[in-house]
Amino acid sequence: MTTIFIKGLGLIGSSLTRAIRKRHPTFTIIGNDADPQTTAYALKHHLIDQSTRELTAAVAADFIILATPVTEIINDLQQLAQLPLKKSVIITDVGSTKQAVLKAALPLQEKGITFIGGHPMAGSHKTGVTAGRADLFENAFYFMIKTKVPDDAYLALQNLLQGAHVKWLLLSAQEHDQLVGQISHLPHVIAAALVNQTQVFFADSPLGMRMAAGGFKSITRIASSDPTMWSSILQSNSAIIIQQISQYVNELQKIQKAIMEDDHDQIFSFFKTAKNSRDELGPEKVGQLPNFFDLFINIPDQVGALAAITQLLALNKINLVNIHILEIREDLDGVLQLTFMRENDRAQAVKILTHAHYTILRKD
Repeated sequence: MTTIFIKGLGLIGSSLTRAIRKRHPTFTIIGNDADPQTTAYALKHHLIDQSTRELTAAVAADFIILATPVTEIINDLQQLAQLPLKKSVIITDVGSTKQAVLKAALPLQEKGITFIGGHPMAGSHKTGVTAGRADLFENAFYFMIKTKVPDDAYLALQNLLQGAHVKWLLLSAQEHDQLVGQISHLPHVIAAALVNQTQVFFADSPLGMRMAAGGFKSITRIASSDPTMWSSILQSNSAIIIQQISQYVNELQKIQKAIMEDDHDQIFSFFKTAKNSRDELGPEKVGQLPNFFDLFINIPDQVGALAAITQLLALNKINLVNIHILEIREDLDGVLQLTFMRENDRAQAVKILTHAHYTILRKD
């Protein structure tokens, strides 16, 4: 019988557990989490078969999955190197940075233990075991890091996580850290900085933060992410993040200079270049990370307007990943952002909502 040991039953860990359970219902899953309420929930809902507070329980495992913050993953790898693990065990992680993790895994690899660095590029602003979903990673990229491990080890991990329905991508640790630093870590820093700066700016005007809606809420949504996790990420990818922040500050200084000098051409070029680059993003061009599909429609400021739309989609068995009201004011239509996991779900929603006389604004 195959035994899985997974440490960390938050959004990512519990979603992987659900995917494994769905595809491999006979596998034994041992769950470890610092929060006893989390493991109690996981046991009650049959996400895991056993719970433990001890890392030593991993000695019985055929697969070990570390789904905690990066600093904790590093510490656990050091401890696992001291345990009498199965020689055939495959250890993996889901950390958002990889160079520091691979360095911590060296003692294990020197003992002949297989370690495969991993990172699913999917998530949510929601956290915790209750937010997990078996389809959280569907159509998203799942990075595996190139190391000196047998090809059949990669295949074994892919088979274990087959129920997640991800797009596997193999790359080096340095490539990974630079890539996610730019498209994930830096945007989180920017979003948090913008929220903090806006809070200070409106310190004497409580109305200001209350009025911060529309575009502000859209571009700062990721600032609601788990601060413990993101502190760990930045500390483990510090050199790359520092360089990327410097480059971003340079971009801000260039547009600041153009505004100060009333340089119309430079200001126009700043926005034109960004628009052209942003318009090139999409699954048919460079892929989406994660692979979500957005639909924006007008919604009237009326009681029951939102419920009517969600009920219409539910009746047609169209699954929504997220709903976000971007703007709604008295006597004016608001903008409703609907997010779908699959492109065909969005296409079907467009047909249904158009037939119901809703106005489609755009698709991203």
